[in-house]
Amino acid sequence: MVQIGYTMMTEQAGPRELVEHVVRAEKAGFDFSVTSDHYFPWLAEQGHSPYAWSVLGAAAQATSRIPLMTYVTCPTKRYHPAVVAQKAATMQLLSGGRFRLGLGSGENLNEHVVGGGWPPVDVRHEMLEEAVEIIRALFEGGHVNYRGEHFDVESAKLWDLPDQPPPIGIAVSGKRSCALAGHHADLMIATEPKPQLLEMFDEHGGEGKPRVGQLPVSYDPDRDTAVERAHAQFRWFGNGWKVNAELPHPDSFASATQFVRPDDVASSIPCGSDPDDFVEAVRPYAEAGFTEIALVQIGGESQPAYLDWAERTLLPALRKAFG
Repeated sequence: MVQIGYTMMTEQAGPRELVEHVVRAEKAGFDFSVTSDHYFPWLAEQGHSPYAWSVLGAAAQATSRIPLMTYVTCPTKRYHPAVVAQKAATMQLLSGGRFRLGLGSGENLNEHVVGGGWPPVDVRHEMLEEAVEIIRALFEGGHVNYRGEHFDVESAKLWDLPDQPPPIGIAVSGKRSCALAGHHADLMIATEPKPQLLEMFDEHGGEGKPRVGQLPVSYDPDRDTAVERAHAQFRWFGNGWKVNAELPHPDSFASATQFVRPDDVASSIPCGSDPDDFVEAVRPYAEAGFTEIALVQIGGESQPAYLDWAERTLLPALRKAFG
């Protein structure tokens, strides 16, 4: 059985709206939720980027069943890993054990704001590995001292710890990140349905662990409107993560995608209101072995209509196909 999730995309809605949307997603019957953690939107057309951790705290109090998860937080530049550990432990307590900490090596788009330059990918992976070691040590309780190549921790201790620490997920896109996730993560995170990612994750210790994917969708009763919205707000998605991780500003993404056509976007993102199109877009993830798939409905204003349609039509169709 494949679980179907809802994405609180902080780049396309304000904080109050995001909480209202996840409350409605819980009522609609989504199995879990994830939340992006950005400082900038990908494109100016998206228009938002509130602080994800405040949104998560509010969501934890406004919901009662639906699991919550960062998708993903970078614990190396904008946030020190000791602070991420404190935030995650607090979220696990606020949510009553419904929180999972999704981590990744980050994007220049969000991390450049604190200065210091954007490290090359191999250094980012080294930093992420140290960060996970620090977070896990703090989850174990007691005082933590750490001397690493990239991070120091001086007698840190979490004073409010849940009985069960939040599971840690790590985002993967290639061999090095799959190895890191296999060794250090409780679950794998990916945004592409590539079977080789799951295979490399399994080779390094990930066998039997959950693997969570994500898929953008654009529901609208009028397909042309759905395509237009997807092109305006999500044309960056086709760049690939080797590009997306490096660009520093929404203007950079606008320039990099200026020649992307609406038809190009519609060929990779299901648009409109035919549930069969959405089922077929999910199928590669299910066939690759993903156990959970978080859908991202494009456009903040479109969420209420999408959630109504998802409850009536989309979720029953997906469960029939993959339940």
